[in-house]
Amino acid sequence: MAAGYAVPAALPVPVRLVRDTWSAMLRVLLNYRRSPALVAASLAVPVVMVVVFGYVFGSAMRVPGGGDYREFLMPGLFAMVAVNGMMPTMVGAARDVGRGVTDRLRSMPLSRTGLLLGQTLADLVVSVVVLALLAVVGVAAGWRIRGGLADAAEAFALLLLFRFVMTWVGTLLGLVVGKEDLAGQLAVAVFPLAMVTNAYVPTGGMPGWLRTLADWNPVSAVVQACRELFGNPSAPGSNWATQHAVPAALLWCALLLAVCGPLAVRKFATHGR
Repeated sequence: MAAGYAVPAALPVPVRLVRDTWSAMLRVLLNYRRSPALVAASLAVPVVMVVVFGYVFGSAMRVPGGGDYREFLMPGLFAMVAVNGMMPTMVGAARDVGRGVTDRLRSMPLSRTGLLLGQTLADLVVSVVVLALLAVVGVAAGWRIRGGLADAAEAFALLLLFRFVMTWVGTLLGLVVGKEDLAGQLAVAVFPLAMVTNAYVPTGGMPGWLRTLADWNPVSAVVQACRELFGNPSAPGSNWATQHAVPAALLWCALLLAVCGPLAVRKFATHGR
């Protein structure tokens, strides 16, 4: 070794994690900046959702116990924004696998956890903008926060947490599938997850078996929790998950994140082996 040459000291693990998380987050956000059509689509979806469900379908909907249907609907649409985070994340992860990006990233001295965490945090930044726009559109359509500001802040925090969890679920599925076209087709499976819930209609009119599935759907727990926290109309709960919606939603988030997070990191680190 030449005299006077110093080998750079390895960065501590927490510092590497923060550095790699930040780099991965910027990579995804820059992709949004270079894709104005993607940004426009992300911002247009909330407006379309409110118009279609609030005005077209809403004219035929009745809320149990009375109340405005659009106020009943808005927490469901907020939850749908959170659920929809699964689809682009799944397709993006599968695209990176199919194009060899995942292999190139794995060959670098980068934190596997940091890379995936950065991608999910970037999605969270985008979802903050989309949720804010949806809230503005909802207010214009007649939606109001009837509870306290602290409860409303808790509801939005729960929605962002659920979106964060859904991106980890999508990342795991995308890494497992490994093909962009197949991941796009698999995204259709999100549709039943979103529809068999209390997001658009009360579950009381569903057949017994279907109502059980809807009431225990994690999306339903998030929707019911947001309705309670926002002070919006809601249907009476028939089981523990709907009668204790806030703890049920937090338990679902903790369970899904505890399962999908480590599995996604493991799959990313061992892909191709």
